[in-house]
Amino acid sequence: MSTRPPPGKKGHEEEARACLYLQKQGLALRERNYRCRHGEIDLIMDEGETLVFVEVRYRGNARYTGAAESVDRRKQAKLTATALHYLQAHRNAAQRPARFDVIAIAPGTELRRIEWIKNAFYAE
Repeated sequence: MSTRPPPGKKGHEEEARACLYLQKQGLALRERNYRCRHGEIDLIMDEGETLVFVEVRYRGNARYTGAAESVDRRKQAKLTATALHYLQAHRNAAQRPARFDVIAIAPGTELRRIEWIKNAFYAE
């Protein structure tokens, strides 16, 4: 009998951990799992006047590409397009400064390491 969580469940658990971590750092949750035809943004948060689009990456196996490195140009383009869609749908947010952050969660035993990468990439 497998003790592995069902597909997708682990990702949601790690997103919840990342959200709680960022809230403890003073950010406020605006929206979770924003979806449109371009893709999905895991967390949209406020840090003061700055709108923060957060991609949460967890890698259960360190042998493969690291969590932060897995946000490649293709993923960045999807995140950018999704963020633009969000800004068009929420005109009040479009007037604020914004950035893209990555929360990289490394595998481990009980305590997994969380790495918060601010301004992980810039929209092109």
